[in-house]
Amino acid sequence: MDDRIIQFIDALRASGVRVSVAESADALRAIEATGIADKELFRLAMRATLVKEAHDIPEFEKLFPSFFGTGAPPMPNQPGGGMSQEDRDKLAQMLEQMLANMTPEQLRQLFEAMMSGENMSREQLQQLLSQYTSQGQMTNPYYQPWMTRRAMRELQFDRLDELLQELLEKLREAGVSEEALQQLAQEARENQSALAEQIGQEVGANMLRRAAEERRQPPPIDELLDRPFDRLRYEEIDDMRAVITRLAAQLRSRAALRQRRGNRGQLDAKATIRANQRFAGVPLDVRHKKKHLKPKLTVICDLSTSMRPIVAFMLMLVYALQDQVSRTRSYAFVSDLFDISNDFNESRPDVAIEAVQQRIRPGYYNTDLGNSLATFARDHLGTVDRRTTVIVLGDGRNNHNDPNLRDFEAIRRRARKLVWFNPEHPRQWGTGDSDMLAYVPLCDAVHRVSNLRELVDAVDSLFVRR
Repeated sequence: MDDRIIQFIDALRASGVRVSVAESADALRAIEATGIADKELFRLAMRATLVKEAHDIPEFEKLFPSFFGTGAPPMPNQPGGGMSQEDRDKLAQMLEQMLANMTPEQLRQLFEAMMSGENMSREQLQQLLSQYTSQGQMTNPYYQPWMTRRAMRELQFDRLDELLQELLEKLREAGVSEEALQQLAQEARENQSALAEQIGQEVGANMLRRAAEERRQPPPIDELLDRPFDRLRYEEIDDMRAVITRLAAQLRSRAALRQRRGNRGQLDAKATIRANQRFAGVPLDVRHKKKHLKPKLTVICDLSTSMRPIVAFMLMLVYALQDQVSRTRSYAFVSDLFDISNDFNESRPDVAIEAVQQRIRPGYYNTDLGNSLATFARDHLGTVDRRTTVIVLGDGRNNHNDPNLRDFEAIRRRARKLVWFNPEHPRQWGTGDSDMLAYVPLCDAVHRVSNLRELVDAVDSLFVRR
């Protein structure tokens, strides 16, 4: 138990709760005095010793069940409880026959739990997830819904509906009444929902425990630069913000140097030669090309769950370079597009990013880039002109919706340059619901931005004269 308490304290620290060594020792002494038999007393003793600021209480309450017992709801029903004894016997017989021949094993366990109404223990859920799912290295809470969906997909959770229909059909053939079958189906589906919630909470608990186990001293800057965004631990995000501040200062210096060099414009060799024919070719009258003007930027960001950390880092970089940009307009989308420029006009970038992410919440499978492009073309296309570089930051996945290439091409025609930043490997483009291969031919440049080094290089390239 002491090891579990230490892991819990590490998880609190990883989530931003300040816990001193003395407070950790106080917690261990409090547990010696109160014991662990009374779970509520145990929780209160831990909170009293480890949490000293009111705003940290929600984080404590979120983490506590992950280490000391799940708060997932129990199965609400024992399906078939309202049937006659004869029908219950038929249900037991049919269920036993189906379970005896059911494969794979994880599906059999899930279906048995759903139809019996018996809760799976935490140990059973952990074993199920460890044996039959690829849990990966993600520890950022933003990814929990996505990780849960992936785990349920690998467990073939959606097949429970098919199996339930198969069981109902067998019972119907055996003479069970429709009223009894409808009641059975409702009870089974309520159990299925409770089972899904149990799996989701266990996936989240596993992610939190991994974050605590992996917590170490901040890695070297080079390691952070090359760490894939989807492998960032929650506690490393603050470290990344500090690194971005330093990198942004370097980018600003480089961009400013390029701007100073361009103040007089580049040498125009042809114009110089023509102008100096009267001097027998001696270059007394040196001509330059038109002065380089600061660019305008328009950033269109995908705020779906998997993209949120990348969007935050991208916007921090862009808004740290505002003295090298004529104007920046920012937009974010999930199912539709929102103008978020005023958030950055009124607040610091870190505050604005947090506000935007709180206001525009991701849903499940509801990303619609095509619809968002239509909104941009209808309401905001006039903000794009020949000095505007438009940046799309997203993975190009559109849930099989219309990619809306017509409006995307309209944006390209008006812009100086249309650039795409995508965190996925090019091998993944065009797979599943990815429309990336359709967008690529319409872009002036496409950059892979799977880590901070690639993102910084991509942003830096915006300020290089071509």
